[in-house]
Amino acid sequence: MTLSRRGFVAGGAGLMAGTALGFRPTPAFAQIDLGPTRLDVVSDGSLTLPAGFIFDPMPQDELAPIIEQFDLSPDVLTPPCNVTLMRSGDRVVLFDVGSGPDFAPNAGTLLASLETLGITPEDVTDVAFTHAHPDHLWGLLDDFDDPLFGNASYLIGRAEWDYWMAPDTVDTIGDARVAFAVGAQRRLEMIEDSIAFFEDGEEILPGVAARATFGHTPGHMAFEVRSGSNAVMILGDCIGNHHVAFARPDWHSGADQDQDLAARTRVALMDQLATDQMQIIGYHLPQGAGYVEKGSDGYTFTGQI
Repeated sequence: MTLSRRGFVAGGAGLMAGTALGFRPTPAFAQIDLGPTRLDVVSDGSLTLPAGFIFDPMPQDELAPIIEQFDLSPDVLTPPCNVTLMRSGDRVVLFDVGSGPDFAPNAGTLLASLETLGITPEDVTDVAFTHAHPDHLWGLLDDFDDPLFGNASYLIGRAEWDYWMAPDTVDTIGDARVAFAVGAQRRLEMIEDSIAFFEDGEEILPGVAARATFGHTPGHMAFEVRSGSNAVMILGDCIGNHHVAFARPDWHSGADQDQDLAARTRVALMDQLATDQMQIIGYHLPQGAGYVEKGSDGYTFTGQI
């Protein structure tokens, strides 16, 4: 199968909804209890993207054995999309909202997944965004271009908002990502009156602290959910896959907007997560949740314990 990087990025907005392809929702991939707080990792389907979207900047001779080790296609990758649902007291919180129907054919299945847990859009009280890429943001609006989660308050990092809403972003982001910028601005404008901004280190909700993880996008944020001595880090895309991002976090990835900064962020975060043995939830990690293990040569992802 041949799929060009430009075709994936520029053409994504015209693709069909995943539910039309026979998606059958499953219960949450992972369920994590932190005292009175329950975290569920639910599916928004998956993406199909050219492997070069991630692999192109990497040293190809050193990359080849990693591709073989993880039984990856050198041409096409199909990462899962995992949205985190948090229920604590009277709050029902989503971290990101998935792709919606307009980005990728196998994605946009969040509502069906939430339904298996008895959650409707009207139940959601808060939405916190890690960043504004299409597979995290474009599920924001319904078929009438109104906010789908009509009772929710919205939260986003100030730097992320400022970047996507800046008038010159469309002109400077690069041709392959123009659709990302146009789509982000259109959707964020719809919630401008009901969104709050936060900075690195702030407690955005009770027990939830923002963690600056810039690089994948200029204002990308992770979230540390804590109850006493137990904590889970909701990563978004600052660690974007279970293979090369762990094996060689220092390598540049084509998926990142600032590749050098993103690599520095990954290296520092991997070390912290492995040392602290903090459980993680990754948007594109298999089954969503697990741990970072440090070895003699890089890191590995281990599934939920």
